Amino acid sequence: MFNIIERYMNKLTKDDINNFALKNNIVLNEEELEFTYVFVKKNWQTVIANPNALNFDRYQDKYSEENLIKIKKLFKEYSTRYKNYL
Repeated sequence: MFNIIERYMNKLTKDDINNFALKNNIVLNEEELEFTYVFVKKNWQTVIANPNALNFDRYQDKYSEENLIKIKKLFKEYSTRYKNYL
């Protein structure tokens, strides 16, 4: 499973992230999108290994309050849904 995720992450683009966010009713400004893209590309392995260690409050200065709330909710939903596969 790790190899599949790694191949996907290697091809991930900002547009992919933006489209996923929009699909989930999250409208990221350019700075939020850039931060999210860089963060995901750098940290995806760590987050998958230990999703509970991700503290979104550390990044509250990177997102609007509304987006941070939506991102936390979305992460929790996906973590719960897919944790058994990782």
